[in-house]
Amino acid sequence: MAILNANDIMPTNADGTMGFRQSADLFHLSGVDQEETVLIVFPEHPDPKFREVLFVRETNEHIAVWEGEKLSKEQARQVSGIETIYWTHQYEAMMRLMIFQAERVYLNTNEHTRNESPVQTRDRRYIQSFRTMYPLHTLDRLAPLMHNIRAIKETQEIELLQTACDITELGIERLLAFIKPGVMEYEIEAELLHEFIRNRSRGFSYTPIIASGASACVLHYIENNRECKDGDVILLDVGAEYANYAADLTRSFPVNGRFTKRQRAVYDAVLRVFKHAKSLLVTGNIWDEYHVEVEKYMESELLGLGLLTKHDIEKQAPDWPAYKKYFPHGTSHFIGIDVHDVGNKYRRFEPGMVFTCEPGIYIREEGLGIRLENDILITKDGNHDLMGHIPIEAEEIEELMNK
Repeated sequence: MAILNANDIMPTNADGTMGFRQSADLFHLSGVDQEETVLIVFPEHPDPKFREVLFVRETNEHIAVWEGEKLSKEQARQVSGIETIYWTHQYEAMMRLMIFQAERVYLNTNEHTRNESPVQTRDRRYIQSFRTMYPLHTLDRLAPLMHNIRAIKETQEIELLQTACDITELGIERLLAFIKPGVMEYEIEAELLHEFIRNRSRGFSYTPIIASGASACVLHYIENNRECKDGDVILLDVGAEYANYAADLTRSFPVNGRFTKRQRAVYDAVLRVFKHAKSLLVTGNIWDEYHVEVEKYMESELLGLGLLTKHDIEKQAPDWPAYKKYFPHGTSHFIGIDVHDVGNKYRRFEPGMVFTCEPGIYIREEGLGIRLENDILITKDGNHDLMGHIPIEAEEIEELMNK
């Protein structure tokens, strides 16, 4: 038996709450985007009606007035494809009819390698309560199974990712005519948000990075409160969300519409690394080998830009190669329902996986940071760039900015 819980609605201050964000695994398996939902998957239960069971929050007049109506049982069936629907308040009673047929129970925790949250989740609380209620059942980890399943995108998921990318393109098109010296970073953020929402996105799929000048050398700069100045390059790491699926794009634009000779040299170097890295995102490759190859290519570009010397490379520390001074992050990550989606780095690339491709060069002493990023679908014949229609060549960017 596998049991999946909806995420909590997280509090802020007083009676405030954050916007609801559904558990990615529950959403992937059911399509239900509502709080207080529980999904049970029990394919070997003797009674067919208990093999897939969904619990949803029952609405009432008070909830309808203050929050809006929740899913009816019939609506929950239509959304999820699951026939057996109960109200969440019936959970414990129905659980007793199922649990004793199960020898092994799979429960969820956040096993993302970057997770550092100190907040106790609903999943954590449930594990504790389950052990109290049913101490003799064998518990197992659901996360590895879901990481394996979610790494390969279904056709419908790819369509949603493509829509998120298309909406992101509309935002970028809007910015190419808007960015100019004197514009504030937060004005650019506002233009993007307007364009995303008017195209049925719920907004950004992650906190946007609008980093002009030296701020582009801060990898997770999110203040977005500075003036864009003549002669600077602005780095935009932004993406639209659509139906809970994330786009993740980075572009670097000259604020005044023209790259300087040095900016163009660095931009073209990053673009060459991007194209080379993209060519390696193919069936059969594997994470570590892919990144080693990209890093070697980046090293040669940094030599060509005069940022590294052969002596720097000869004396580099084994655990901190010289290139990391200017390229300190990885080139790719999984993307899907989550921006940094789940997957296994030790699994060879397969058709249906979707990765970002995002090399960058950050020269703090010059106040220049350039990164380029698209979302890449691996296919049996190579790969498909979901953002291939969004301008990335320097000449095209300058032309569009100066129309």
